[in-house]
This record gives sequence, structure tokens and C-alpha cells, in this order.
Amino acid sequence: MSHTASSAEPFVPVVTSLLGTDLYKFTMLQPMLHSMPANQAEYRFVCRNVPAYPLSEMRDEVERQIEHLCSLRFTEDELQYLGALRYMKSDFIDYLRIFQLQRRYITVSAEGDALDIVAKGPQIHVMLFEIFVLAIVNEIHFRRLATPAALDEGRRRLQQKIALLREFGAQGAKRAHPFEFFDFGVRRRFSAAWQDEVVATFAREVPEFFKGTSNVQLAKQHGLVPIGTMAHEYLQTFQATGVQLKGFQKAALETWVQEYRGDLGVALTDVVGMDAFLGDFDLYFAKLFDGLRHDSGDPVAWGEKALAHYARLKVNAHTKRLVFSDGLDLRAALSLYGHFADRIQTGFGIGTHLTNDMGIRPLNIVMKLVSCNGQPVAKLSDSPGKTLCDDETFLAYLRQVFRITA
Repeated sequence: MSHTASSAEPFVPVVTSLLGTDLYKFTMLQPMLHSMPANQAEYRFVCRNVPAYPLSEMRDEVERQIEHLCSLRFTEDELQYLGALRYMKSDFIDYLRIFQLQRRYITVSAEGDALDIVAKGPQIHVMLFEIFVLAIVNEIHFRRLATPAALDEGRRRLQQKIALLREFGAQGAKRAHPFEFFDFGVRRRFSAAWQDEVVATFAREVPEFFKGTSNVQLAKQHGLVPIGTMAHEYLQTFQATGVQLKGFQKAALETWVQEYRGDLGVALTDVVGMDAFLGDFDLYFAKLFDGLRHDSGDPVAWGEKALAHYARLKVNAHTKRLVFSDGLDLRAALSLYGHFADRIQTGFGIGTHLTNDMGIRPLNIVMKLVSCNGQPVAKLSDSPGKTLCDDETFLAYLRQVFRITA
């Protein structure tokens, strides 16, 4: 029996609002619209682990979901919400008012057992496909595995997390800075309904620790702070926009500073590794940015490097923040908090372990920027296996420029 969804099955949309994406999609799109509106880019879907059944079987349903996605527009209510965020500019809101994802820029095909999804076209357009595509693939995949038992297990684990946080709170240990965590789980969630339940539960049960979500739709719905600044694609884009390669990080950070002038001050550090990042993150940027985000490599070693860097620059670390967001669960977050909380502010963005902890193995899927303006882009992350680039020549050049050994 084929698992392919038959057209007779009732259509249940995965994405119901264009706000149902990560905040950083909007915060990256705005400076790109202002600084490089002509960029052409390609984003490619990759599954990094072996799924429970071939993703190629979901092709027809993925197509139907993308057709629906391309019919959505921002409502006036949604635009009003975005416009009220003080860092969003009125011309950007006007751009979103006329925005609609175009089906012509995205292709879905089956390659053997794999699903091949490519979004290619104007970057200020196709970059918005990423989170929606990941949410669609995840939800369709797990619809087949979703049983009442899986939901019961998810709720049991959710209650364990609440109990762990309450126990931590009851210990009443006085640290220099509070423990705060956020939901970063749109892209790999079990389902939209489950993410909603998880976010609502944390907001209700442990508001002293749970401080927001990257999902703008849920932030609006539950009166939470939408969280996010930049992703790898933002910095990588500058590898292909006419600046010298060795200056791409400085150009990206400078463009950000000019766009936001003090808002959204957390910089991502691992596009070419922490050491190369700190080489560019001089006193000027260290004072202008509120903090740094960790997304690969050993988090303790990374945090110690950040603290040493601030100390060298004579910047008071208590005024800065380290945000950890690499495959965390709550126990790992609390452990890192214990290590750093008396020396610097911390924050913890937790994804899969909040929104897809059901006792079923999650998919490890990404949809990454692979080229911009006809040139390859890459990240040389601090974790082997997170590098995504087919162009060995460009990777070798990038390593050479930033003196990174393969």
C-alpha cells in the first residue's frame, strides 16, 4: 500500500498565516530589502538523518501545501502587529502589504527516496520559503506517525520539563543574572497545534523563566515577546555581494548596525568559526551589539572565548548576553546557566526538544542558502557536519582566507 496522500483526503493546511515563521526572517529581510534588493539566491532542502519512511512519498502533499502557502497574504491585523515593533520600518511594512510567495520560484521533486526542494529567485522573495517548507515537511511526516500515545507521551514529557523548572526555581539559588529560555522550535516541530500547546503551557506555568518564542504568529496570539535577530544566511549573503571575502562579516555587522541602530543586538558567531568571528568583532562592534549567539561547537569553550574577548576589550560582561541555541534541551540549558550566570547575562533558545519531544525520532532537516548572485556561499561551522557547500574550491578559499585548517 502506498503512503502517498490521495487527493480524496481532506486538505488540512499546515501554514495558516505568513506570521507563522521565525522573527529573524523579517529582521533579515528588512536590511536586505534596503541594502541589496537585486540579490538572486538559491535555497536547498536537505534531510541529514534517515526518516521513518521515504520523504519522497510525501511529494504530492508537500506540493499541495506549497500551493496553499502561495495563496496567503498578510492581513491588516498582522501588519499592524509587525508595524508596532519599533525596529520595523514603515516602507518594509508596505512591502509586506503587497507580498505574496510565488509558486514559480520553488520546485519540489522526488529523487529516489529523498525529497528535493529548491527555492531559487530574488532573495528578498525566496528567503521566506525556508521556515514554511521545513514546517510543512515535518508536519506531513509526523501526521503519519501521530498516535494518541505519541501525544500522551509529549504531554508527559512537557510536564516533566515544568517540574524540572519548578524544582530549579524552588532551590532559590541567587545568581547575578536570571535564567531565561525561549521557544525556537518552528522549523522542526511535531505540528503547529503541538507548538501552540507547548508555548501556551510554558507561558501559563512558568512565566518567570519562559520569555518568548521565535514564532511571530504565536507571540502575537499569546502576548509574548517575539525573539530573534539573524541567521547564517544573512552573514553568508555578504560572501557574494561585492565586498572582499575577508571583510564579509564586518560588512554584514555594519549593515545591521546601520539598519537597527541599537535594536536587535545579538550577533551570530559561527559562520566561519568563533576565532575568525572574534578577529572581526572589535571594540566598535562589541560596544554596539548586546551579545552573541552560539550555534555550533563546544558551548562552554565558546562562552569562555567570548568572556575572554570582552575582558581583553575592557567591556563589562555583565552588560552583555550570551544566547545558546545549538541542539539544547532544558537540562543542558540549566547546566550552561550554572556555568555562566554569575559572569554574564544568558538566554537559551530551545527548538526540537521543546516542540518535537514525543518519543518519536525527529527529522534533522534544513533548507539552506547555497548560492547568491551566482556564487557559492558557505559556513565553516564549529561543528563538523554542519558545513553545507558542494563547491570544494570555494570552501578551500574560505579556509585559506580565514586561516582555518580543514
